[in-house]
Amino acid sequence: MTDKLDYALDLMRRLPPQKVEDNLQMLIDLCPDLTDELLSATDQPLKIVEDTQEKRSFLICDYCRDGDSYRSPFSNTYFPPFPEGNKPSAELRNLEKDLNEAFNMYREMYYEGGVHSVYVWENDNDGFAVCVLMKKTADQSKKGNPMKGTWDSINVIEVIPKGKDKAEYRLTSTVILYLETNTEATGKVSFAGSLTRQNEKTLNVVGKDAHVVNIGEFVESTESTMRRILDAIYFSKLKEITNNCRCQMGSSQQAKINDITKAINTQLRGRKDD
Repeated sequence: MTDKLDYALDLMRRLPPQKVEDNLQMLIDLCPDLTDELLSATDQPLKIVEDTQEKRSFLICDYCRDGDSYRSPFSNTYFPPFPEGNKPSAELRNLEKDLNEAFNMYREMYYEGGVHSVYVWENDNDGFAVCVLMKKTADQSKKGNPMKGTWDSINVIEVIPKGKDKAEYRLTSTVILYLETNTEATGKVSFAGSLTRQNEKTLNVVGKDAHVVNIGEFVESTESTMRRILDAIYFSKLKEITNNCRCQMGSSQQAKINDITKAINTQLRGRKDD
């Protein structure tokens, strides 16, 4: 069972992220006994649902699902309606509200739009867990630039109390990125990938807003690092591969340069022989 799951997850890592839902469904059809493991271990592009009570959009994931319904972090209501659905305690619900307000400002500052959602729930180690979701979709085609893309950010933080004034924060962050452009010169070109990083810190918990500050700064620094990795490594490597595969000049011009180079080499060899 473990080997089969490892092979399935390894295959998912090698398939295009923009088709993860279709590929995941095909794997589940092939291995129905791995359904729960595959769903919990595979990060999928975030979906948007409308909160009709608060008149705003929210992002859904397994952490806000109960049955076939999803809880909005803004109204604390399930959609479709499910009165028996699990909800956080009053204390965690207040923390959830504060985190959503904080990450709303974070979203406006770093994403300049998009959708966010933050969920808080109890876990089994006398602490709690937090899930911070961000989604930004951009389409420049209306501005005359044939480019569109989507950024999905999934941050799961486990908070473990360490005495009265400290807590350990274990963060797992995943970014799913998809970019596409389509011009007459290049045709349709797409770039997709996902990046996951894990980190943990033990921080002071002083004051009622300590968890909000600690989680906010932790997510901010981790996402900034992941952006730099994507830019410095992945995009730079893509540019290098593209330059190696595609000549910057026409084939006829390159052929002329090759002929001249060959003629010069022949002349040089002739002089050496003399």
